[in-house]
Amino acid sequence: MHGAKYRHAAATCDVVFTNSRFTATDVAEHLGIPSERTRVAYPGIDARFRPNGERADLGAPYILTVSTLEPRKNVEVVMDAFHLVRRQRPELLLAVAGSVAPGAAAPAEREGVRMLGFVDDERLAALYRGASAFVYASRFEGFGMPVVEALASGTPAVASSHPSLDEASGKAALRADPESAEAVADALEAALEQGAERRADGLAHARQFTWEACGEAVLRGYESVL
Repeated sequence: MHGAKYRHAAATCDVVFTNSRFTATDVAEHLGIPSERTRVAYPGIDARFRPNGERADLGAPYILTVSTLEPRKNVEVVMDAFHLVRRQRPELLLAVAGSVAPGAAAPAEREGVRMLGFVDDERLAALYRGASAFVYASRFEGFGMPVVEALASGTPAVASSHPSLDEASGKAALRADPESAEAVADALEAALEQGAERRADGLAHARQFTWEACGEAVLRGYESVL
Protein backbone atom coordinates (compact mmCIF):
# COMPACT_ATOMS: atom_id res chain seq x y z
CA MET A 1 0.00 0.00 0.00
CA HIS A 2 2.69 2.48 1.00
CA GLY A 3 4.91 1.55 -1.94
CA ALA A 4 2.15 2.36 -4.42
CA LYS A 5 1.42 5.64 -2.63
CA TYR A 6 5.07 6.71 -2.71
CA ARG A 7 5.50 5.80 -6.38
CA HIS A 8 2.40 7.83 -7.23
CA ALA A 9 3.69 10.83 -5.25
CA ALA A 10 7.06 10.63 -7.00
CA ALA A 11 5.38 10.63 -10.40
CA THR A 12 2.71 13.30 -9.84
CA CYS A 13 3.45 15.71 -6.97
CA ASP A 14 4.94 19.14 -7.61
CA VAL A 15 6.15 19.33 -4.02
CA VAL A 16 6.75 16.59 -1.47
CA PHE A 17 6.92 17.35 2.26
CA THR A 18 9.14 15.36 4.59
CA ASN A 19 9.43 15.47 8.38
CA SER A 20 13.25 15.82 8.42
CA ARG A 21 16.24 16.55 6.20
CA PHE A 22 17.32 12.95 6.72
CA THR A 23 14.03 11.70 5.27
CA ALA A 24 14.30 14.18 2.40
CA THR A 25 17.67 12.62 1.49
CA ASP A 26 16.13 9.16 1.78
CA VAL A 27 13.27 10.18 -0.52
CA ALA A 28 15.71 11.51 -3.10
CA GLU A 29 17.76 8.31 -2.99
CA HIS A 30 14.96 5.73 -3.05
CA LEU A 31 12.18 7.51 -4.98
CA GLY A 32 14.30 9.64 -7.29
CA ILE A 33 12.55 12.86 -6.25
CA PRO A 34 14.99 15.75 -6.81
CA SER A 35 15.78 17.96 -3.82
CA GLU A 36 14.16 21.03 -5.43
CA ARG A 37 10.79 19.26 -5.17
CA THR A 38 11.09 18.44 -1.46
CA ARG A 39 10.41 20.67 1.55
CA VAL A 40 11.07 19.86 5.21
CA ALA A 41 8.18 20.53 7.59
CA TYR A 42 9.21 19.40 11.06
CA PRO A 43 6.35 18.09 13.22
CA GLY A 44 5.19 20.17 16.16
CA ILE A 45 5.27 19.08 19.79
CA ASP A 46 1.96 19.22 21.65
CA ALA A 47 1.84 21.85 24.40
CA ARG A 48 1.00 19.18 26.98
CA PHE A 49 4.64 18.05 26.81
CA ARG A 50 6.11 20.67 29.14
CA PRO A 51 8.11 20.70 32.40
CA ASN A 52 5.24 21.84 34.60
CA GLY A 53 2.37 19.55 35.47
CA GLU A 54 1.56 16.19 37.00
CA ARG A 55 4.47 13.78 37.40
CA ALA A 56 3.86 10.04 37.23
CA ASP A 57 4.69 8.09 40.38
CA LEU A 58 5.68 4.46 39.80
CA GLY A 59 6.75 3.91 43.38
CA ALA A 60 10.47 4.22 42.57
CA PRO A 61 12.71 6.40 40.37
CA TYR A 62 12.54 5.24 36.77
CA ILE A 63 14.02 5.50 33.30
CA LEU A 64 11.42 5.80 30.54
CA THR A 65 11.39 4.53 26.97
CA VAL A 66 8.48 5.12 24.58
CA SER A 67 7.98 3.12 21.39
CA THR A 68 5.96 0.55 19.56
CA LEU A 69 7.45 -2.81 20.49
CA GLU A 70 9.08 -4.09 17.30
CA PRO A 71 12.68 -5.01 16.33
CA ARG A 72 13.49 -1.63 14.74
CA LYS A 73 12.82 0.17 18.04
CA ASN A 74 15.53 -1.91 19.74
CA VAL A 75 13.89 -2.22 23.16
CA GLU A 76 15.88 -5.37 23.97
CA VAL A 77 19.13 -3.37 23.90
CA VAL A 78 17.49 -0.72 26.10
CA MET A 79 16.64 -3.43 28.62
CA ASP A 80 20.18 -4.82 28.51
CA ALA A 81 21.57 -1.31 29.09
CA PHE A 82 19.14 -0.73 31.96
CA HIS A 83 20.34 -3.84 33.76
CA LEU A 84 23.94 -2.62 33.48
CA VAL A 85 22.92 0.70 35.03
CA ARG A 86 20.88 -1.04 37.71
CA ARG A 87 23.94 -2.83 39.07
CA GLN A 88 24.96 0.50 40.63
CA ARG A 89 21.43 1.89 41.01
CA PRO A 90 19.25 -1.01 42.21
CA GLU A 91 16.41 1.33 43.11
CA LEU A 92 15.73 2.18 39.45
CA LEU A 93 12.88 0.87 37.31
CA LEU A 94 12.62 0.85 33.53
CA ALA A 95 9.17 1.93 32.32
CA VAL A 96 8.31 0.84 28.76
CA ALA A 97 5.34 2.70 27.25
CA GLY A 98 4.00 1.32 23.99
CA SER A 99 2.00 -1.51 22.51
CA VAL A 100 3.30 -4.55 20.64
CA ALA A 101 3.36 -4.05 16.85
CA PRO A 102 1.30 -6.50 14.74
CA GLY A 103 3.35 -9.61 14.06
CA ALA A 104 5.98 -8.74 16.67
CA ALA A 105 6.58 -10.54 19.95
CA ALA A 106 6.49 -8.86 23.34
CA PRO A 107 9.86 -8.76 25.14
CA ALA A 108 10.33 -11.32 27.87
CA GLU A 109 9.63 -10.12 31.41
CA ARG A 110 12.71 -8.89 33.26
CA GLU A 111 13.38 -7.81 36.81
CA GLY A 112 12.84 -4.11 37.32
CA VAL A 113 11.10 -3.58 33.98
CA ARG A 114 7.54 -2.24 34.06
CA MET A 115 5.62 -2.85 30.81
CA LEU A 116 2.95 -0.13 30.64
CA GLY A 117 1.41 -0.95 27.27
CA PHE A 118 -0.32 1.82 25.35
CA VAL A 119 -0.75 5.07 27.30
CA ASP A 120 -2.71 8.15 26.22
CA ASP A 121 -1.04 11.54 25.79
CA GLU A 122 -2.04 12.89 29.21
CA ARG A 123 -0.51 9.89 30.95
CA LEU A 124 2.50 10.01 28.65
CA ALA A 125 3.19 13.66 29.52
CA ALA A 126 3.15 12.78 33.22
CA LEU A 127 5.49 9.85 32.58
CA TYR A 128 8.00 12.05 30.78
CA ARG A 129 7.98 14.60 33.60
CA GLY A 130 8.36 11.96 36.30
CA ALA A 131 11.26 10.12 34.67
CA SER A 132 14.84 10.48 35.89
CA ALA A 133 15.98 10.00 32.28
CA PHE A 134 14.57 9.03 28.88
CA VAL A 135 16.15 6.59 26.42
CA TYR A 136 15.40 5.93 22.74
CA ALA A 137 17.76 3.48 21.04
CA SER A 138 15.89 3.07 17.75
CA ARG A 139 17.90 1.74 14.82
CA PHE A 140 16.15 3.95 12.26
CA GLU A 141 13.57 6.76 12.33
CA GLY A 142 11.91 9.30 10.12
CA PHE A 143 12.27 11.98 12.79
CA GLY A 144 12.01 10.70 16.38
CA MET A 145 9.17 12.57 18.12
CA PRO A 146 9.60 10.93 21.56
CA VAL A 147 13.11 12.40 21.89
CA VAL A 148 11.79 15.94 21.47
CA GLU A 149 8.78 15.26 23.69
CA ALA A 150 11.12 14.16 26.48
CA LEU A 151 13.35 17.23 26.05
CA ALA A 152 10.27 19.49 26.00
CA SER A 153 9.23 17.92 29.31
CA GLY A 154 12.55 18.85 30.92
CA THR A 155 13.81 15.26 31.01
CA PRO A 156 17.41 14.39 30.10
CA ALA A 157 17.39 12.20 27.00
CA VAL A 158 19.62 9.51 25.51
CA ALA A 159 19.10 8.87 21.80
CA SER A 160 20.51 6.46 19.26
CA SER A 161 23.51 7.78 17.35
CA HIS A 162 21.91 6.79 14.04
CA PRO A 163 21.84 9.92 11.82
CA SER A 164 18.06 9.68 11.40
CA LEU A 165 17.84 11.05 14.97
CA ASP A 166 20.30 13.94 14.53
CA GLU A 167 17.61 16.57 14.02
CA ALA A 168 15.37 15.46 16.87
CA SER A 169 18.36 15.25 19.22
CA GLY A 170 20.24 18.40 18.23
CA LYS A 171 23.02 18.97 20.75
CA ALA A 172 20.66 18.49 23.68
CA ALA A 173 20.32 14.69 23.83
CA LEU A 174 23.17 12.38 24.71
CA ARG A 175 23.92 9.91 21.90
CA ALA A 176 24.89 6.24 21.97
CA ASP A 177 25.52 3.39 19.54
CA PRO A 178 22.15 1.56 19.36
CA GLU A 179 23.90 -1.79 18.88
CA SER A 180 25.88 -1.50 22.13
CA ALA A 181 24.14 -1.98 25.48
CA GLU A 182 27.33 -0.78 27.16
CA ALA A 183 27.33 2.49 25.20
CA VAL A 184 23.65 3.09 25.97
CA ALA A 185 24.29 2.35 29.66
CA ASP A 186 27.20 4.81 29.76
CA ALA A 187 25.04 7.52 28.18
CA LEU A 188 22.24 6.82 30.67
CA GLU A 189 24.69 7.18 33.56
CA ALA A 190 25.75 10.54 32.15
CA ALA A 191 22.12 11.62 31.75
CA LEU A 192 21.31 10.65 35.33
CA GLU A 193 24.33 12.55 36.62
CA GLN A 194 24.05 15.64 34.37
CA GLY A 195 20.27 15.94 34.09
CA ALA A 196 19.88 19.32 35.77
CA GLU A 197 22.78 20.78 33.77
CA ARG A 198 21.34 19.67 30.42
CA ARG A 199 17.73 20.68 31.08
CA ALA A 200 17.95 24.23 29.67
CA ASP A 201 19.55 23.01 26.43
CA GLY A 202 16.79 20.43 25.99
CA LEU A 203 14.00 22.94 26.54
CA ALA A 204 15.58 25.43 24.12
CA HIS A 205 15.99 22.76 21.42
CA ALA A 206 12.42 21.50 21.80
CA ARG A 207 10.94 25.01 21.45
CA GLN A 208 11.83 24.99 17.74
CA PHE A 209 9.26 22.30 16.96
CA THR A 210 5.83 23.95 16.87
CA TRP A 211 2.79 23.30 14.72
CA GLU A 212 2.86 26.97 13.72
CA ALA A 213 6.36 26.53 12.29
CA CYS A 214 5.22 23.32 10.57
CA GLY A 215 2.25 25.12 9.02
CA GLU A 216 4.45 27.98 7.82
CA ALA A 217 6.82 25.50 6.15
CA VAL A 218 3.90 23.80 4.38
CA LEU A 219 2.52 27.17 3.26
CA ARG A 220 5.90 28.18 1.81
CA GLY A 221 5.98 24.85 -0.02
CA TYR A 222 2.56 25.46 -1.54
CA GLU A 223 3.49 29.01 -2.53
CA SER A 224 6.66 27.79 -4.24
CA VAL A 225 4.65 25.87 -6.85
CA LEU A 226 1.68 28.21 -7.32
